[in-house]
Amino acid sequence: MVYLSRIYTRTGDEGETSLGDRSRVPKDHARVSAYGTVDELNAALGIFLAAASPDDAELVTLLRSVQNDLFDVGADLCMPQSAEEKPDQVLRVQPRQSERLEAAIDRYNENLSPLTSFVLPGGTPAAAWCHLARTICRRAERLISELKDQADESVTPELLQYVNRLSDFLFVAARYANDQGARDMLWRPGEHR
Repeated sequence: MVYLSRIYTRTGDEGETSLGDRSRVPKDHARVSAYGTVDELNAALGIFLAAASPDDAELVTLLRSVQNDLFDVGADLCMPQSAEEKPDQVLRVQPRQSERLEAAIDRYNENLSPLTSFVLPGGTPAAAWCHLARTICRRAERLISELKDQADESVTPELLQYVNRLSDFLFVAARYANDQGARDMLWRPGEHR
């Protein structure tokens, strides 16, 4: 359980912050940038949810669970792995979280018409916010991948897989929120040259 009795601590006033293992790092550390971007993604999903149609109740419920998952992702990222770490000692993203997204992608995508071109972000306000969330998710994925590739850092494969799957799901969710793809605008290469 998390208890927040004080919101400010003054411990970050010099440009450093603490990770979950209490180690201190600069606020522009790759790990902090990664979980900060995941937090930004979660905020964008909040705006999507505020703009969602009442007809999208099932999608809203699923995205609320994704918001919770994103706190799991942030918790995973803020706790560097140690060689001594035992299974389930630290909150880590699990394969079943990605599997849940894959099942949702399949379920939502089966009602969408096949694409003949790339989709331009936009349409309904909810779909536009979902497209923005998708691009933030892709940025988070790039930052997590950069973190993974650093010699003194590590990221679980399940974490990276979840974020990758989430960006795919957000694409399908944006189309679904666009009147199940009816309001999608497709890219027409070279149309305005």
